[in-house]
Amino acid sequence: MDDQAAGSPQNAHSVPTCYRHPDRETGIRCTRCERPICPECMVNASVGFQCPECVRSGSGTGHAPTAAMPRTIAGGTITADPRLLTKILIGINLAVFIAVQVNESLLNDLVLLGAWPPAPFTPTQGVAGGEWYRMVTSMFTHQEIWHIAFNMLSLWWLGGPLEAALGRVRYLALYFISGLAGSALAYLLAAPNTATLGASGAIFGLFGATAVLMRRLNYDMRPIIALLVINLIFTFSPGFNISWQAHIGGLVAGVAVGYAMVHAPRERRALVQYGTCALVLAVVVLLTLLRTAQLS
Repeated sequence: MDDQAAGSPQNAHSVPTCYRHPDRETGIRCTRCERPICPECMVNASVGFQCPECVRSGSGTGHAPTAAMPRTIAGGTITADPRLLTKILIGINLAVFIAVQVNESLLNDLVLLGAWPPAPFTPTQGVAGGEWYRMVTSMFTHQEIWHIAFNMLSLWWLGGPLEAALGRVRYLALYFISGLAGSALAYLLAAPNTATLGASGAIFGLFGATAVLMRRLNYDMRPIIALLVINLIFTFSPGFNISWQAHIGGLVAGVAVGYAMVHAPRERRALVQYGTCALVLAVVVLLTLLRTAQLS
């Protein structure tokens, strides 16, 4: 969107909006480029405030460009392409989907499978049989076109804003931990011979984190709550053959990690954020080990 010139007819009788967040009115302008900026985009300068672009260029601050590098609400670095990781994740999911369509036998090696053969035999396949990688590969595996289409649309819709708000490292941690939590709960509660697949656990984690972020920013939460309720109704509806365990596991992990990401105090931000990630991962490992001991 082109910036409107100050004093143009369109802005003559209206409050300017932040050039990076057009939905936010503001009365503050960057002291360098004079573009309107909201409180989230304001970076302290020697005189007044500057926008993130001027700070990145290092112009007018008297410091190195990294000295006052703008950060996201979670402390991440603002990047030129805030959807890069989301695009990569979608690309991986699509690549695995195409591979499965070309060679359907590959599906058996990627899905989440608890144990095979079932008791009283000793498992030789599945997570209980030592195939731990299935907890990760199942997060990127889809068989039906409607399944991957819905998940990838959700990933694009939820992932982009979250990646921009959290920063790449924190966003990637949220995605994988949510997905692993979904896999762990499915492994723990589903029948050991049940095959589970799909990115839904990670997607539900993004749902949970998005709700936390919107609450933190005082946004209208009704759209995300309505969408989450609709998804939960489908999750527990009979006849859809949906792994509710993966959905709930991902959702709970997403809420926990998301809350730590956006509410961590600035002075202990990294400790709280990554400490919470480590704690959730520890729970995932514990549940996995307990279920493996039960099935072995």
